[in-house]
Amino acid sequence: MVSKKYDLVIRNGRVIDPALGFGKDANIFIKDSKIIKIEKEEESDKRELNSLAENQSVDASGKIVVPGLIDIHVHLREPGREGAETIQSGCAAATAGGFTSICCMPNTMPRIDNQETVKFVQDRAKDAKARVYVVGAITKNIEGKQLAEIGDLVEMGAVGITDDGNFVQDPVIMRLALEYAKMFDIPVMQHAEDKNLCTGGVMNESYQSARLGMKGSPAVAEEIAVLRDIALCSLTKSKLHIQHVSTKGAVDAIRKAKAEGVNVTAEASPHHLILTDEEIGKEFNTNLRVNPPLRTAKDREAVIEGIVDGTIDCIASDHAPHSEEDKDAEFDQAPPGMIGLETSVGLIKTYLIDKGYMNWADVIRRMSYNPARILNLDGGTLAIGSTADITII
Repeated sequence: MVSKKYDLVIRNGRVIDPALGFGKDANIFIKDSKIIKIEKEEESDKRELNSLAENQSVDASGKIVVPGLIDIHVHLREPGREGAETIQSGCAAATAGGFTSICCMPNTMPRIDNQETVKFVQDRAKDAKARVYVVGAITKNIEGKQLAEIGDLVEMGAVGITDDGNFVQDPVIMRLALEYAKMFDIPVMQHAEDKNLCTGGVMNESYQSARLGMKGSPAVAEEIAVLRDIALCSLTKSKLHIQHVSTKGAVDAIRKAKAEGVNVTAEASPHHLILTDEEIGKEFNTNLRVNPPLRTAKDREAVIEGIVDGTIDCIASDHAPHSEEDKDAEFDQAPPGMIGLETSVGLIKTYLIDKGYMNWADVIRRMSYNPARILNLDGGTLAIGSTADITII
């Protein structure tokens, strides 16, 4: 007789939940999409397990079972640039890479700066393989001149606001955004690069850019932006999230702000943890044209240190696909961005876990629990009664 007590049992996996301090081989019992029990195999009722149908049991022996991974920085390109990515293809890439939830950026065409576009994305994502959370724009058309209707965006379900791809250059606009966001208990997610210093830059300003004859974007462009916004965050007592941190100076500033009690969080992307600007001159691979640019080895080491010590809260892919035609150009003419949804977990294992910087619990905290906490999302834990949002690695 087939058991009706459980819909699914994930058996014999190494269950890791940093939110609960849990890390042991166990079975997870699921009913009505909720986790109802976690126990060791030897503690489980053998008659119950033997009565499970084949489609009610998943053997996770030799695998890690964790809260569903959450990527809080993804560019899905739809609406407007479906030749590079659609919501469906982006979500398929997400689940292939272990992500059950992703947060899409608003720099689509048209921009996600109104309720209608938020609803469009939500409707298109209903049948997608991953859960899609919408991050709305800070300003109308992401131009940095006039605030979007933040209340309307939140009412429709936006979990945060950002002009990602553009820095909110006007400090008055940024202050207002922080004040409005505080009213709705959402973070302002800032692409921190002062445009007055980095416009036209295609790689890090360094010896490498001089050697290659390319216009550079200096590290100080990021650091000035981070320092300014930390000051505004301290003034407004709002939530500030710094996206794709790439420089030592930015890491140091965030660490100091946290020590002083400023409500700032941050993310780093795998490519800034692994690659440096020295790679660009080898083949001029346009996939290495990213924004912010790949930095120096000293910067890379500082970002890793920030991830390890908790200064940087999240690892986020900044998945930013382009068509092959767009990327098939001279390095300085190619659009910035590389894909990352399918490769992030493998890269983090190879370059952070296998090299001894972190363990799996540390990584899951930064790729599931912390992202959920920052954006007030459902997920990030395997607690009894929680939604069975689970990744098996």
